[in-house]
Amino acid sequence: MKASEPGAIGSLRKSGAVKGVPSSGYALLEQADGLSDALGLALGKPSTQPLTSRLYHALREWIQAGRLVSGQRLPSTRQLAQELGLGRNTVLAAFDQLLAEGFLVTRQGPGTFVADLPFQHEPTADTASSPSAVDGRVNLSTRGTALLAYCPAQQGRHPAFVPGVPALDRFPHARWQRLVRRHLQHMPMDWLAYQVQGGVPSLREALADYLQLSRSVRCRPEQILIVQGAQQGFELIVRLLSDSGDEVWLEEPGYHGAQACFAAAGLDMQPVPVDGEGMQIEALDDSGHPRLIYVTPSHQYPSGVTMSLARRLALLEAAERHGAWIVEDDYDSEFRYGQRPVAALQGLVEDARVIYVGTFSKVMYPGLRLGYLVLPEPLVEPFRRAHARIHREGQYTVQAALAEFIARGHFSRHVRRMRDCYCRRQALLREALAPAVTRGLRLSEGQAGMHLVAWLDDVEHERHLVDRAAGEGISLSPLSSYYLDAPGRPGLVLGYAGTVEDEIERAGRWLAQTWCELTSD
Repeated sequence: MKASEPGAIGSLRKSGAVKGVPSSGYALLEQADGLSDALGLALGKPSTQPLTSRLYHALREWIQAGRLVSGQRLPSTRQLAQELGLGRNTVLAAFDQLLAEGFLVTRQGPGTFVADLPFQHEPTADTASSPSAVDGRVNLSTRGTALLAYCPAQQGRHPAFVPGVPALDRFPHARWQRLVRRHLQHMPMDWLAYQVQGGVPSLREALADYLQLSRSVRCRPEQILIVQGAQQGFELIVRLLSDSGDEVWLEEPGYHGAQACFAAAGLDMQPVPVDGEGMQIEALDDSGHPRLIYVTPSHQYPSGVTMSLARRLALLEAAERHGAWIVEDDYDSEFRYGQRPVAALQGLVEDARVIYVGTFSKVMYPGLRLGYLVLPEPLVEPFRRAHARIHREGQYTVQAALAEFIARGHFSRHVRRMRDCYCRRQALLREALAPAVTRGLRLSEGQAGMHLVAWLDDVEHERHLVDRAAGEGISLSPLSSYYLDAPGRPGLVLGYAGTVEDEIERAGRWLAQTWCELTSD
């Protein structure tokens, strides 16, 4: 089918007929360059059935599976017959059968359409990736199996209290769109080719200035490598600096994303307990031989504690003694409430064995997929070359727009506005949970970050609240799941930053009421 014809997918987009089409449906219609090409592939498979029957069954299966959606206009029988190289009577017979069974309908004027069917369903990511869909068909590698253990089914949307999601409703969309549009219009020709420069120079320069002023990070623009989010940065670090079986120290409890990356690489994960001063280095220092040490010292995830200066210096000394690299994840250090910011671990001493990892997902929006590494001098060249070979560089127009966003002060102003917003949202959550606090629910201090932790004493209470909340459109992340060594301490991780005020009040009141009911016996 040609894009200019009435039944083409482009026309369907304009008419709104494709609203709700699953991604797999677009893959069928677009990757095969139209319905006729997709049908040609289906009919080309060896079969003893008559062509009419094969055409009928292919169309019916695609309608039932949601790949051809309700209201979608099909090409005429004459056009389809011509493009498939079939007799028109063959196509007419298949269409007549589908019309008789109610899968297709004709409307006033020319055209045949997919009927509005109540049973039509959309394939979902959950069903496609569920164990039942994989078992027996795919033999995953040991690394793949380890990785999937850290990959729960994804939410279809962001319900209340999802951790790590910023206030998307407060993002300056119009200003950002203008910047991106301007850089698209004036894009240099060489940005269309492959690059090995570590990111757009203007962004690395803006970042170097910003990090030195706001985080006391010691760096030159050349030490910054732009990556597609912190997760890609972790993966690159693991690839270049560790081998399967190497030891990595990481916080307990800790960040799922880092745990997944280390598990998939086959590293020997050694969880180090966290207390009120951060990672307890002395717990493993005499017995372990780490290759990597992963920490979130400014605002430990998920407990929220800040690593003390004594612990930071001890960590730097331990890394030097073991020849290990510290991976400092500074994921949401911009958001502190009523406290002076704590300097990054990377900047405490000169030539520290620290790789500083930052992300724009928490300040801007997760879909931006931009992060960065600040690398010690000896690692700059190998990391830049490896990144360009394995992942390729890209998104130069977005990088250039972000550089201008930072240089013009929009980034810093947005951070200040979000601090005020998150402070209000945290206060609303505390107010909504006040009845539960009087009944023994304990909340973390919340002097920084985008979430609170509700500490519980009973893992059964944790499980009960998580299960009940799911039916209310509320995401309660169980604290125990952040531990590598079971049983983890029970609790709830409550992300308030990306939850609008009305939802915070509704979900918070529900949680308080449910907690009071649960503990009334």
